[in-house]
Amino acid sequence: MEGFVYLTEADLVKAAAYLELSPEEFERRYVYRTRHQRRLRKPRGSQCEFLTEGGCGIHPAKPTQCRLFPYWPHLLSSRREWEKTAKWCPGIGQGELVQIGEAHERAEEMKTAYPNFF
Repeated sequence: MEGFVYLTEADLVKAAAYLELSPEEFERRYVYRTRHQRRLRKPRGSQCEFLTEGGCGIHPAKPTQCRLFPYWPHLLSSRREWEKTAKWCPGIGQGELVQIGEAHERAEEMKTAYPNFF
């Protein structure tokens, strides 16, 4: 998947604590901040500093955006986008069935966490 991992302030604090860093040190090492957004820096040749072959290296402190994937508003509102994502996402269609109401609740959480995007 291409794109960036955007962080809420709570995500930043939680990830820093998980790595036993101060929020300031975590931000200095891993975060690119603009006036209105903060996101994880993308290392050369990788999508995310914390993405390993085994999955998320900070799973207990996974950012909101990652935790809620694939229940993002634009994916739930478009069958075409959902099916396109399902072609490369190995988790879609696997595991326990998530009811549509719960999926939309997760999408609403995305809207709350990232109000500038939706």
